[in-house]
Amino acid sequence: MKIAVLAGGNSSERDVSLSSGSMIYKALKSRGHQAVLLDVYLGYEGETENIFERETDWASQVGAIGEESPDLETLKYLRKDGGKQFFGPNVLEICQRSDCVFLALHGANGEDGKIQACLELLGVPYTGTDFVSSAMAMDKGISKDIFKAYDIPTPAGIRLKKGEQEETKFPLPCVVKASCEGSSVGVSIARNEKEYLAAKEEAFRYGDEIIIEQYIQGREFSVGVIGGKALPVIEMIPKMEFYNYKAKYQAGSAVEVCPAEISEDKTLQMQDIAERVFRALRLKSYARMDFMMSESGEVFCLEANTLPGMTATSLLPQEAAVEGMDFADLCQRILDYALQE
Repeated sequence: MKIAVLAGGNSSERDVSLSSGSMIYKALKSRGHQAVLLDVYLGYEGETENIFERETDWASQVGAIGEESPDLETLKYLRKDGGKQFFGPNVLEICQRSDCVFLALHGANGEDGKIQACLELLGVPYTGTDFVSSAMAMDKGISKDIFKAYDIPTPAGIRLKKGEQEETKFPLPCVVKASCEGSSVGVSIARNEKEYLAAKEEAFRYGDEIIIEQYIQGREFSVGVIGGKALPVIEMIPKMEFYNYKAKYQAGSAVEVCPAEISEDKTLQMQDIAERVFRALRLKSYARMDFMMSESGEVFCLEANTLPGMTATSLLPQEAAVEGMDFADLCQRILDYALQE
């Protein structure tokens, strides 16, 4: 089968996406698929005819994930057109030549429904959930509203637009985060007024709206859902203050335990909430929900990730492995769901 794996892009999670794409590409090749790995933003300048039949190691061009999210300002200078549009040369043409597009994109312009809507208009099958659900899940403010409507436990919080004055002072400590970013980019814990002002400034670097929410002291967990059914719970134990960008993607920065060492009741509760989130956001195929459990044992769902990481240290593949599903099996399962749709 001809599969175009789309990765890279121009979001703060670009490096993570390229790493995910590389692993997905290799897994698909191991299953006998004619796969091509493309940087959706930089594109491909060469001849596209018979591109899927070529013996090219597309993964060799992908580098490692840095300790910090990448500097995106320099990207546009790598494009002949200065990056005037999102799609790089020949990307859409190659997608239309494929049987399916495997989305390895993360963050803005990849996980927010825009790519999904474009592919639907082109009539090209793609992996993951549809454009409406992608947009709802990507916006943490909208997700929080839906969680509340469906009685899904989530930390108390407010939205704040750039230039807007807060009606009431949110109690400290609190968490300040960009509304539409992933991989903990633009997320800070503020314990005093100085940290709070700095956290807001940092979060506003990534958009015109931020989320300020209740700080939950406790343990961090995640639960993947495939086809509506929850996978085993995984606990993330960072060696720093919280499970930030570095802890997620730098080997040795966190300990991850799967299945999580919690009671059966808490396991079932978290899995049930993850499946309820999957239904509430009308998600399809697969996703991953992130949780906090307070020191008193109260469970809170933080967010849903519709295109969760598929890197060497990512959580969803670790959860699937406990179920006896290796990485290639997981990729094939995700591809099968896309073709069923």
